[in-house]
Amino acid sequence: MSARIYSPAKTAMQSGKAKTGYWVLEFNRETARTVEPLMGYTSSAEPLAQVRLKFESRDDAVAYARKHGIAVSVEEPKESKRRRISYSDNFKFDRKTPWTH
Repeated sequence: MSARIYSPAKTAMQSGKAKTGYWVLEFNRETARTVEPLMGYTSSAEPLAQVRLKFESRDDAVAYARKHGIAVSVEEPKESKRRRISYSDNFKFDRKTPWTH
């Protein structure tokens, strides 16, 4: 049984940092998903594939995994780049390329 620990990034629909800053322990799949022949549903025989545990810090998640004998891989979060583009830049007088419709 193995798992990965990561801190989820903000969604593309967010401008702020809400619902970020926590860590998730998510179990890896041991077997591939199967397609149910009658209805075409995708299923798995692993109940742990649905489990996602949230923690306040990375150290708490690692401590939980060690306590329960779970092999983990920790993925460090990537820092997002702040884009310095504004709407008014489209109408600057000294724009390098002409703006047209």
